[in-house]
Amino acid sequence: MLREILAMSLASIFSNRVRSGLTVLGIIIGVASIIALMLIGRGATDSIQGELAGLGGNRLSITITGTPQKAGLTEENLRQLGTTPFVTAVSPLTSARGYVFANENKKENVRIFGRSNHFFAIDGNAVAQGRALHPLDVGNRHHVAILGASLATELYANRSPLGEKIIIRGREFVIVGVMAASSGFTLTNFNEAIIVPYNVAERALGGSRVNSVEIYFAAGSDVEAVRDGLTASLTGMFDGRSDVFSIANQQEILDMMATITNTLTLLLAGIAAISLLVGGIGIMNMMLVSVTERTNEIGLRKALGAEPAVIMVQFLIEAVVLCVLGGAIGIVVGMALAYLGSLFIGFDFVVTLSPVLLAVGFSVAVGLIFGLVPARKASRLNPIDALRYV
Repeated sequence: MLREILAMSLASIFSNRVRSGLTVLGIIIGVASIIALMLIGRGATDSIQGELAGLGGNRLSITITGTPQKAGLTEENLRQLGTTPFVTAVSPLTSARGYVFANENKKENVRIFGRSNHFFAIDGNAVAQGRALHPLDVGNRHHVAILGASLATELYANRSPLGEKIIIRGREFVIVGVMAASSGFTLTNFNEAIIVPYNVAERALGGSRVNSVEIYFAAGSDVEAVRDGLTASLTGMFDGRSDVFSIANQQEILDMMATITNTLTLLLAGIAAISLLVGGIGIMNMMLVSVTERTNEIGLRKALGAEPAVIMVQFLIEAVVLCVLGGAIGIVVGMALAYLGSLFIGFDFVVTLSPVLLAVGFSVAVGLIFGLVPARKASRLNPIDALRYV
């Protein structure tokens, strides 16, 4: 019986190919949108978590808001933080913007980061050509610079910039390295930036005060003990105030970023789900038209003894088949869009089963819900009135 009902449902669908195709299109768009957005969101989450994990697990990040009297940390403050138990390295960050002049090329508004040698120690693959910053570069305030990959290509075309001199905001620097190219979706993109010793950026280039610091500590250390030691030191530096700085560990940052990206992904998927609802309304309209067109057929079948439940099941199956067909095509289209999106943005293409199951389940539910009204209408037709319908 069920096989016969399914065969009749498929025959009805394929007898009106154009109308069925247009109806299925709404489901395809909805399913493809949900899958593409959720897979892209998952890829973004994994990219961010990988970026953070690559910075090292034994790490704390300090952010300084400061006071009117003390906007940031001094070098003496940084040395004091370095004496905190279990702390192995302190890596400050400053930033500025300005023009650069190199190889007869001038570029305005270039991002200039001030870092220390500890920043490069955590990632041995950060520098593609030349060398990273050396402790002597920071200690003696050497005017050395490391270019981002894209900036080096723009200023020096296809030749090596190592050893060349570059003018940064009127100061002469020697290029000692070129950063490895980073993807377009990273926490800090150095492709178009320049890195110099942080104390040089702060004093010679008019960079910001040190209000961001990365603290590295020994593996196996008590994270809370390190945090407490840093809190005590920073509170003393800011005259007993503990509300002008924050300390976050690696896991807290990972959890925060995962929460943000997951929320955004679900929000976008919810917006995309509206397309499925619109497609469901389209299916209901098509099925209502189909019931009207097939009134005589329904009346004849009921006159021959067909149960109302059988007729209702047939129309429900037609609606579900349309949704499943649209869902299957939507899965392929959605994965293709997610793959192209990952290539465009620059992170790995990640396939997970949950978006596919969610989209398919949603499409089947749409077929059942929006197919119920036409199916009930068909099953409740009076056979005599139906046979007389013109």
